[in-house]
Amino acid sequence: MCKRNLEVMDSVRRGAQLAIEECQYQFRNRRWNCSTLDTLPVFGKVVTQGTREAAFVYAISSAGVAFAVTRACSSGELDKCGCDPQRILSPPPSKGRFQWSGCSDNIAYGVAFSQSFVDVRERSKGASSNRALMNLHNNEAGRKAILNNMRVECKCHGVSGSCEFKTCWKAMPPFRKVGNVLKEKFDGATEVEQSEIGSTKVLVPKNSQFKPHTDEDLVYLDSSPDFCDHDLKNGVLGTSGRQCNKTSKAIDGCELMCCGRGFHTDEVEVVERCSCKFHWCCSVKCKPCHRVVEIHTCR
Repeated sequence: MCKRNLEVMDSVRRGAQLAIEECQYQFRNRRWNCSTLDTLPVFGKVVTQGTREAAFVYAISSAGVAFAVTRACSSGELDKCGCDPQRILSPPPSKGRFQWSGCSDNIAYGVAFSQSFVDVRERSKGASSNRALMNLHNNEAGRKAILNNMRVECKCHGVSGSCEFKTCWKAMPPFRKVGNVLKEKFDGATEVEQSEIGSTKVLVPKNSQFKPHTDEDLVYLDSSPDFCDHDLKNGVLGTSGRQCNKTSKAIDGCELMCCGRGFHTDEVEVVERCSCKFHWCCSVKCKPCHRVVEIHTCR
């Protein structure tokens, strides 16, 4: 697969890096902060368990590949694809209308590549296993987070900006938006188990009182550990040494982040720019201001 698509591999690498950075941003204030390890897989053993954290990792990684490949298509980096062929120059619009123009993001190509590249590993294992079904579902949910949030961007034309008519194109959402959507799906993820409908194996909610999940939702098979204590065997780094918020009652607060173990408080001097003034023309000059802040870290 890689040898047949050598020119796309740089985009795949960028997509993977994008996914790692977004995962770490979304979970920066939680016990599990999407830490990466030097060993394989890159997120450690967390992804080998069927938890909701693994569900997010698979979804954001699939979305990252689709996003980066689509971006490479639009920027002309790849010979195999370009702008969306379905939205290249429609007939000239009448007054007050718009025409498709510019370069619409070819999300169909990016999604198709992500399906063939990211999903192939699960299909090779046998897509009827619980974990393969879970991974394939979450891969698709990641791509749906882009597809369902595509937007129309336009440019006005006319005398003195009258916007007599517009040219418009379809654009992907910022990847931060994709991350935000998937983080919401993580918080509302559905615990599932395998069932059979006829001869087909499917995932259904473990609690029959819950409504069935959609293609956009994340699903998981196993409960998550509490991520409190260092457990290298299961790939858990623990929260000892993590910075926490003394005044917060949320998961980033010292009580929850430190799992009741308590925390250290240190005073640190920081230097900031202050009393900034604009000087004509054209510079801004500031004074260095020193202040002492408290830093709280888990025991």
